[in-house]
Amino acid sequence: MSGPTKPGVEVPEGDPPTELTVRDLVVGDGPEAQPGRVVQLHYVGVAFASGREFDSSWERGRPFKFAVGGGKAIKGWDRGVRGMKVGGRREIIVPPRLGYGKQSPSPLIPPGSTLVFVVDLLTVVAPTTSPRDSSTDTSRS
Repeated sequence: MSGPTKPGVEVPEGDPPTELTVRDLVVGDGPEAQPGRVVQLHYVGVAFASGREFDSSWERGRPFKFAVGGGKAIKGWDRGVRGMKVGGRREIIVPPRLGYGKQSPSPLIPPGSTLVFVVDLLTVVAPTTSPRDSSTDTSRS
């Protein structure tokens, strides 16, 4: 097999967790996702309450890319992918306060939703800006 294929997402039984929950489905053996690193991943997102898929990078045919800890993704993702290694597949269950909260980016995600994601980490690269100064997020010259 040349790479990962779109996974199914199973919503756990019972009440949604109130804290971020991560579970490695496949442990990768490549570079590790760390704050400041840019990751590229495929994902499927499902609403915990309904079990309905609300988003998938697989359907767009294009992975999602963001800098870990950079605030460009929901907080649950920023925290949930940390420590994950390339080649890995991880289930991340995101409570509302680390997801979209009372805001709803889509009719498929009711306000206050707990979200279940299965993510496949494809690449991890060092930041392209100031590789010598990784201790700061500011762009002061």
